[in-house]
Amino acid sequence: MELRSYQWEVIGPALEGKNIIIWLPTGTGKTRAALYVAMRHLEMKSNAKVAMIVNKVHLVHQHYSKEFQPHLKDRFKITPISGDSGSKGFFANFVKDSDIIICTAQILHNALMSDSQEKHVELTDFTLLIIDECHHTQKDAVYNKLMEIYLQKKFNGHRKLPQILGLTASPGTGGANTFEKAVEHILKICANHDTWRIMSPQTSIKDMEAKAKQPIKQYDLVPERVKDPFGDKLKELMTTIHQYLGDFEFITEFGTQMYEQKIVQMEKDGAETSNRRKRTCAVHLRKYNDALFLHDTVRMKDAYDFLDEFYTSEKLEKNSRNEIDIYLYTLFDGYRHNLLALSSDIKYENPKLKRLEEILKKHFHNSSNSHGIIFTRTRQSTNYLLQWINNTDFLRGLNIKAATLTGAGFSNQSQHMTQNEQKEVIQKFRKGFLNLLISTSVAEEGLDIPECNIVVRYGLMTNEISMVQARGRARAEDSCYSFLAKSGGKESRREMTNESLEDLMKRAIRYVQDMPETEYQEKVKDLQMESITERLVKQAKVESKKKFPASDVRLDCRNCHAAVAYGSDMRIVEGAHHVNINSDFKVYYEEHTGPIKLERKMEDWVPGGKIRCSSCKVRKSTPRAVVANLWHGCQRWHSEPFLWAPKPSPQFRVCQIGLKAFPCDPIQTRTCHAQCYFKAASLAARTT
Repeated sequence: MELRSYQWEVIGPALEGKNIIIWLPTGTGKTRAALYVAMRHLEMKSNAKVAMIVNKVHLVHQHYSKEFQPHLKDRFKITPISGDSGSKGFFANFVKDSDIIICTAQILHNALMSDSQEKHVELTDFTLLIIDECHHTQKDAVYNKLMEIYLQKKFNGHRKLPQILGLTASPGTGGANTFEKAVEHILKICANHDTWRIMSPQTSIKDMEAKAKQPIKQYDLVPERVKDPFGDKLKELMTTIHQYLGDFEFITEFGTQMYEQKIVQMEKDGAETSNRRKRTCAVHLRKYNDALFLHDTVRMKDAYDFLDEFYTSEKLEKNSRNEIDIYLYTLFDGYRHNLLALSSDIKYENPKLKRLEEILKKHFHNSSNSHGIIFTRTRQSTNYLLQWINNTDFLRGLNIKAATLTGAGFSNQSQHMTQNEQKEVIQKFRKGFLNLLISTSVAEEGLDIPECNIVVRYGLMTNEISMVQARGRARAEDSCYSFLAKSGGKESRREMTNESLEDLMKRAIRYVQDMPETEYQEKVKDLQMESITERLVKQAKVESKKKFPASDVRLDCRNCHAAVAYGSDMRIVEGAHHVNINSDFKVYYEEHTGPIKLERKMEDWVPGGKIRCSSCKVRKSTPRAVVANLWHGCQRWHSEPFLWAPKPSPQFRVCQIGLKAFPCDPIQTRTCHAQCYFKAASLAARTT
């Protein structure tokens, strides 16, 4: 196995058994360097066992098939384990029988926490832990949870702790805006990994720079629309909804991330206070705000189609007669034709698209070997940009073979890609069947993507880590990194700030690297003690919030507030999934799709279809917790999901399913007289 001079330089302390972080640019072989350390570790240390942990499932298979298996398969047993591999249920057995385990950090953390003999392992079962993209080891990230277990064991006197090897292209500044704060952030990253030193080339910098060629950066800034009648009309509709709510607090912030955060909080507040008008209007306002984001990113037509599709599906699926829904439907329908006409006026089309067309023309017109990535903010915008490319006559003639690449995480707001779909797209891009990816941030780090000659950051406002990671994709000869945004906008100002933050990060790292060893070790130890203390305080706060027994917590439909279950009906599976075990829960929902197909096989259950509230027909209704001991009336009946009705008189109950009143007789059968056949939740819970 051959290594370059800068790789030999940075792995030196790791070969001596020291904990280090390797800081190298994207594409310079961090994984190959870690592979060599793992190989030598297994050769030199008796009873050695290596775990490489990653933060994304597809990286498990990438590191296995591209690096570890090809180079070490004849000498060591290597096992990749991820949620879709079916192996995690026997994690402990695979660890015992393997020399190298490659898995997601979440799977390792679940195994450390598990009581199952087939799953449970100890951190001390490993002698070397390699942490990919280790800049994520902070705050509440699962990487940091693993290292908190490590630090707790260290301060409890455990001596057989694994060696730690972190890999990163950009530790970042942690939001710092001063040199002192940036240094503190780098020290925290080092402390979290119990790092002896953060390593980067000192004597072989030229060799590294020859490998990590920097692209030519250009700012492609375009002026704002002179007039924006379509956007103005959307804002007018949003203002009308705020007037309907009687809420004028933040109507000047339409189309911003700040507004989105506030409207999400409004929806949450409306659900928690049973204010259906507030909650429903917040949901619709968020859709209008998403349309404004699309209007700023892609075509006006795309923003209109997005809203039109939302209202069409809402009316078909809910078929609601609620006055709030009818008002919002009628409001949009009244402006539908006006919005459609405005969205078709090319005089006011998005100027960023014209500039993007020129960039693609320059790099794909005379080159059959061009590869590029367009980074954009949302999954919706990736799909609409793909449609725009496919529908633009000139671009169709450039032999551009484009596809979208988005995250596999589930979202209520948009369709996600499966991990198999991600793998297929990346493989086609690698083999040349595709030459342009339109991607969210999922392609910024970790993925084994061919060297690109054009990378476009399309109207993004992110941090310096994302900038560095995305720029690292442009590694071909004479490659170009374009930042495309509105002139004088917040996005371009943030990109310039990111350049300053990158320089600040580099200066902070050099300062930490040059610190006297005694001073460095003292600061690291202090930060580790602070981390342990903070975790204990946080745990105490979490425990203090558990004020009520599960049986005293009622769960309601988030939309119509119908009572549907109790906390005592719920169980947590694998420390993450909340499952209702009461078979009578089916009275309160209906499946509106066939069984969902998951890429991975679950151990104790199979997926059903998507559900919606049987009362209001809202999809994926999220429960809302209500403390049952605040109710008034007969406590012997509070274990059933009924609400007290002010009318008729208090000696009568109102069934939430049949909406009929019946006498509150404490000795009658515990079955609803309104023929809804709902049995008491507590009875079902006791018999399971």
